[in-house]
Amino acid sequence: MARYLDPKADVTFKKVFGEHKNLVISLLNALLPLDDGKQVEKIEYLPAELVPETPLGKNTIVDVRCEETGGRKFIVEMQMEWRANFKQRVLLNASKAYVKQLPKGNEYTLLQPVYSLNLVNETFEPDMEEYYHYYRMVHYLHSDKVLEGLHLVFVELPKFKAKNLTEKKMQVLWLRFLTEIGEATKTAPQDLIDDPHVNEALEIVEESALSDEERAAYDGFWDLVSREATKEAEMREKDSRLKAAVAARDAEKARADAEKARADAAVAERDKAFANLDAAVAERDAAIEKLHEEKLRVARTLKDMNLSTERIAATTGLADAEIARL
Repeated sequence: MARYLDPKADVTFKKVFGEHKNLVISLLNALLPLDDGKQVEKIEYLPAELVPETPLGKNTIVDVRCEETGGRKFIVEMQMEWRANFKQRVLLNASKAYVKQLPKGNEYTLLQPVYSLNLVNETFEPDMEEYYHYYRMVHYLHSDKVLEGLHLVFVELPKFKAKNLTEKKMQVLWLRFLTEIGEATKTAPQDLIDDPHVNEALEIVEESALSDEERAAYDGFWDLVSREATKEAEMREKDSRLKAAVAARDAEKARADAEKARADAAVAERDKAFANLDAAVAERDAAIEKLHEEKLRVARTLKDMNLSTERIAATTGLADAEIARL
């Protein structure tokens, strides 16, 4: 009974798709959005030195690059750990491959499309049901208006579930190969064995097909992936704790601000009450002063009529001394 290794690892993925042109051609035709009559027929691998180093370590992203005889370029990547900047990295690399086609003096019309196929071993669009994501430059109102050049495809492998085995058969078979075959596989599914391309890939990822050096590299790859996953989990936990601390600080600040706002409102209400009281007192004093002035006017009138001080005091309520001063 054959014992299989995981085809998503650096060594196995490159042995399957980086050393066997017929297999990578089959994968490209199955997974890329190619128009009828424009299937890939012949490719040449690009030199390994074109593959850029990444801050994630050279084995965490598996990169296979090839060019069609007609000029179209293809970048195939197996991404084990999703990073927030991965889409930008894919866009940058595809753009570089596109620009490198144009040596000084050549016509822009000679530029050929670049296809970037990215197989991701994590779910990065949890709110979307689809596992297949195709990006290209289109008019935002008229999607039939397209700027040709860059074609970016992302496949979320954990989301893939084979539902209709007859629709896009080779796409289903290749994705099943990538998601179902591994060290826990006891027997490969018969429909994978029955397809000549996938069966060839199965034979390549048999443990017995790897040399001791390749097996050591395979184990080292998973050790690196495990360390990266642990590091990423620790970073997420640290980030989560930091966000929780920031949220707690912000909540405390909001509580303090609310308390201050309530205190300020109470002070403002008190000041308003005092102001209203001052206004009422002033209004009362003005009324008293006005009434006193009216009494003085009446007293003067009565005094001009030669009424006695006693009569005037009784009428106005003014003191005798005040009446005498009039």
